[in-house]
Amino acid sequence: MKTVFKRRWYLFIPLIILAFVAFGFFTMYLWNWLMPVVFHLPELTFWQTIGLMVLSRLILGGFGGHHKHARRSHRYMQKKWETMTPEEREQFRDHMHSCHPAWAKRWCKDDREKEV
Repeated sequence: MKTVFKRRWYLFIPLIILAFVAFGFFTMYLWNWLMPVVFHLPELTFWQTIGLMVLSRLILGGFGGHHKHARRSHRYMQKKWETMTPEEREQFRDHMHSCHPAWAKRWCKDDREKEV
């Protein structure tokens, strides 16, 4: 199966383009249906919608590629956590709680009390 895909990967390009265009029209339809009525915003053209989708993706999430690093980091921290002594774990928790902003400390303390 993998060898067939490797030889014919170019056949999927039209499907990817079609999905992108369909998603663009779907987003444009939803925007033009909701936003002008609810927030009194202007209606968008297809190309404005595509530009808005690309801009929001750049600002909010990038274009991927960071998920492998996140998994590697999670495995590293999990291994490190398993090798820690209970005292080291408590020190680590205290350090992480001291790094949180003031509004988050309240929620973290509640979580720690539930663990005990």
